Amino acid sequence: MSETKGVSRTSGMNIDSKLVRELAELLAETGLSEIEVEDGTLKIKVARQLVAAPAAMHVAAAAPAAASAVPLPAAAPEPVSAAADPGALKSPMVGTVYLSPEPSAAAFITVGQQVKAGDTLVIIEAMKVMNPITADKAGTIKAILVENAQPVEYDQPLVVIS
Repeated sequence: MSETKGVSRTSGMNIDSKLVRELAELLAETGLSEIEVEDGTLKIKVARQLVAAPAAMHVAAAAPAAASAVPLPAAAPEPVSAAADPGALKSPMVGTVYLSPEPSAAAFITVGQQVKAGDTLVIIEAMKVMNPITADKAGTIKAILVENAQPVEYDQPLVVIS
């Protein structure tokens, strides 16, 4: 296998290994499960499993001292349990979530805030359309599971209302 300017040649196929690494980093940064890009006849798909346990095992193998302290496994179950909470409001679409109506404005909600059914919790931008996501019931915001300007997937938990 010869390599020329970041392009690997295998069986006549040109693969930009730098692009693959960048796509993998983008998956990790955004929390998405897969990314696919296409350029002419070349199609690259990078995917990952969204399971917390293998990530913790990978860190433990890389740093045995950290495994004995066990900080990472204790932190990992919290988002999973919040997302599995029966009060979790899930995204009805794929898009980018925004926690406020504009960048300089205050967030729609904060943890501990009381909300009524129909109150706007977040906005999801999908195909250049801003879609308000409203509370389906009255209650208290227990957790906000997303960050501002984060890509979200269909059925991804956004907030927990109890």
